[in-house]
Amino acid sequence: MNLIDRYLLREWLKMLGLVLGACLGLLLMQAMYDDFRDLLQDGAGMQDVVIYYMIKLPSYLSVVLPLALLVSLLYTLGLMHRNHEFTALRAAGVGVFRITRSIWLAGLALCAVTWYINATVIPWSVEESRVIRENLEFSHDMKNRSVDRVGMKASVAFDNRKDGRMWFFNRYSQFTRKGYGVTLVELDGQRRETKRLLAREAWLDSKRGWVFRDGREIVVSADGGEVESTTQFGEIVRRDFKEDPTLMLIFDARPQDLSFTELRRLIAYFSVDENPKLTAYQVRYYGVLAETLGPLIIIALAIPFAVSGVRVNPVVGVSKALGLFVVYFVLLKLFGTLGARDVIPALWAALLPSLAMLGAGLVLLARLR
Repeated sequence: MNLIDRYLLREWLKMLGLVLGACLGLLLMQAMYDDFRDLLQDGAGMQDVVIYYMIKLPSYLSVVLPLALLVSLLYTLGLMHRNHEFTALRAAGVGVFRITRSIWLAGLALCAVTWYINATVIPWSVEESRVIRENLEFSHDMKNRSVDRVGMKASVAFDNRKDGRMWFFNRYSQFTRKGYGVTLVELDGQRRETKRLLAREAWLDSKRGWVFRDGREIVVSADGGEVESTTQFGEIVRRDFKEDPTLMLIFDARPQDLSFTELRRLIAYFSVDENPKLTAYQVRYYGVLAETLGPLIIIALAIPFAVSGVRVNPVVGVSKALGLFVVYFVLLKLFGTLGARDVIPALWAALLPSLAMLGAGLVLLARLR
């Protein structure tokens, strides 16, 4: 690494750190404005509040890192352009790629960082901060409600097509980890009802399987749908039932509300029977993976406009770069919609906007003189 590389990298990294810190600070203030009062109402102490926000902070990196990278690059390269440093270097026979090679290498490193935080750090942050918030709410609710209504989620439904079982809970307590007002329908290969379990409550025992208490088991004729027998029970255990309640609770969640890990779990589940819900989760999942190319896209678009000719005002180049990023986000929304409606495959719906903008940036770089 020569003097040019060290100088450019140092100036850019200083600005990247400042912008990254400022953006994280602003988002943290917004989060505190939204959540701080609710946390105090749930009985959170100062230590709980600090831990909650420290764990939640990394979840903003997927939004902040591309923005900070763009702003810092445009500022650093634009400043060098305004001071005619790029002009002097190019007049000395140093090409644009040679000048910015340290930024490209850093961009490759940031691609790896983006993949890592999207795959591990952000899912951990999202899920752990959610658990902390729920535990505080549970502690608060226990003072005013019965135990079975703490952490209650109403109308939980789950269709296990692989094993031919449909579940419905009038309510499910995330605190007791029990479902109340349970209806379980067992289906044959043609999706016809063969058996129905009605129970006051049910829960998953890690050693025994699903336990149903205080209910009735109804056997139904698959041909005519007539009741063949009905048996009342105090408790019945189904060892072959292994459905995970945590999966049931996110079954109807919006893709954008789920972490990368939760998306992967749902995709693995829905892939078994090609469920129509699969596409929306795949588009979101592949979109998160495509964000790995974000740093290279930003670099490829920022450099050509930030170092445009000396007769061009740097503000014009910056405005054009920002305009292209608006186009990029419009393409993301457009292709995401097309993918969710099965107009194009989910993988291509996620990749095409990124590949198109990366290609456009490389073409602009090649045209630099």
